[in-house]
Amino acid sequence: MTIWLNGEEADLPAGTNVAQAVAAAGAPDDGRGVAAAVDGEVVPRDRWQEVALADGQHVEVVQAVQGG
Repeated sequence: MTIWLNGEEADLPAGTNVAQAVAAAGAPDDGRGVAAAVDGEVVPRDRWQEVALADGQHVEVVQAVQGG
């Protein structure tokens, strides 16, 4: 299936969930400081494994960065 991951087209296997998309975006495995939204709606981290993605959805993955 094809989704939009951080504004770029990405081909992922059918049945991919939010957690797998977050990993495909290169976010840390522990998910600390990471947020994910599907079609503009934030998905709580405790639901990443259960929320399956569909062809054409838009997924944004953002990571907090510390610095000054």
